[in-house]
Amino acid sequence: MTTIAAACRQVLDAAEPRDKVRLARAAARAWKRGDLLARFDVAMPDQPARPARPELLPPNRMPKRGRGGSERGRIALLHALAHIEFSAIDLAFDAAGRFGAQFPRTYVDDWLSVGADEAMHFAILDRRLKALGSQYGALPAHAGLWESAAETAHDPAARLAVVPMVLEARGLDVTPETVARFEAAGDMASARILHRIYTDEIRHVGFGAKWFGYLCANAGIPPAPEWQRLVGRFFRGVIKPPFNDSARQSAGLTRDFYGPIAAR
Repeated sequence: MTTIAAACRQVLDAAEPRDKVRLARAAARAWKRGDLLARFDVAMPDQPARPARPELLPPNRMPKRGRGGSERGRIALLHALAHIEFSAIDLAFDAAGRFGAQFPRTYVDDWLSVGADEAMHFAILDRRLKALGSQYGALPAHAGLWESAAETAHDPAARLAVVPMVLEARGLDVTPETVARFEAAGDMASARILHRIYTDEIRHVGFGAKWFGYLCANAGIPPAPEWQRLVGRFFRGVIKPPFNDSARQSAGLTRDFYGPIAAR
């Protein structure tokens, strides 16, 4: 019987999207069935494998996407979101395989369920791109999405503070407006996909807040100030409004976390 760490490593080492999605789903199912040993005997890689396409560019070299009004703009936006979801598969399985030994078994339950969700999100976005005459890899993509994972590879609290509680939480802020733009363009199929992803992401941010709170409780420290400290140290960007306070609240990320350090 293989171990959960080995299964997570397989996902991270899979370069081709079809293989990564298949392995992610298989690992989540095997863990749920009890077919994987709860052993963390395999190290996670410094970088996940990547396919030959898309071309990965630094943020300052990424072409402007527009606001999604034209079909070309919508394809560019869907491609960018597909790349985020593809990277999110690796982030979830890395979180489980790298840090799982430091948490109860339910931590791994949560992050493998997130990984399976992200695999599904990527698959339906890629299917939608193909329906629009494109596909994942047809456009360049952002090269910096793994940076936050690399910088927090030594610290589960920092990883939880930055990846689900900053980066994924930002998705909660911007997705409703994106859905509205797709609806205004008459692209209801894409709008439905994005709304489905949005509802799942509330749960994912919630897992981040839950396990960050667990670590803080065990250390006997208040979570909001500790989150602010870690974000200040490990997040290079700015915590900026507008905020979707209701979605964040539903995820357990209350305004006392991000309000005091939000850009004015």
